[in-house]
Amino acid sequence: MSDDILVMGICGTYDLDSANGRMLEIILDQCSELGAKTTVWDHGAKPLPLVGEEGCWDDPNVKEFQEMATKADAFILSSPEYHGTMSGVMKNSLDWLYSKHTSGKVFGLVATLGGQSSNNTLNHMRIAARWIHGWVIPEQAAVPHIKEAFDEDGNLKDQSLRDRILSISTSVVESAKKLRR
Repeated sequence: MSDDILVMGICGTYDLDSANGRMLEIILDQCSELGAKTTVWDHGAKPLPLVGEEGCWDDPNVKEFQEMATKADAFILSSPEYHGTMSGVMKNSLDWLYSKHTSGKVFGLVATLGGQSSNNTLNHMRIAARWIHGWVIPEQAAVPHIKEAFDEDGNLKDQSLRDRILSISTSVVESAKKLRR
């Protein structure tokens, strides 16, 4: 077993170039700076079928997604909030994970919102992650007005948000080292 911690990013959108995808990229970059290896599931390139649809159980993307999750020591979930909850893309991703892929592994959570801040998506992702026996860290972020959160270079404008995102990255990497199986 390698000493490197592997953090898997799961984006709640098909487009990694979205504002939500950029938030995930920032967190994973920080995890890399803290010494972790990172990987991202790209829903745009390898979409997951809806759970239960005909032929879904043998879909090669599902098998690859589950294998990637099995190898990961920790996860960053970043989802936009749609109608008061996580996106369908995020929910379907979590529906494909079972405790055999995630038990005892660390989860960090970020929600992005077009308007005012809300904790609904964070709470719903926390419940789902705990249901599959994940360890959700207490640090989290709900980022309101996401389209206004970045400067022209794609960096977060708000220092307190940058600090909060760094605390999530640090907690994920350090906790994963402690809980690694």
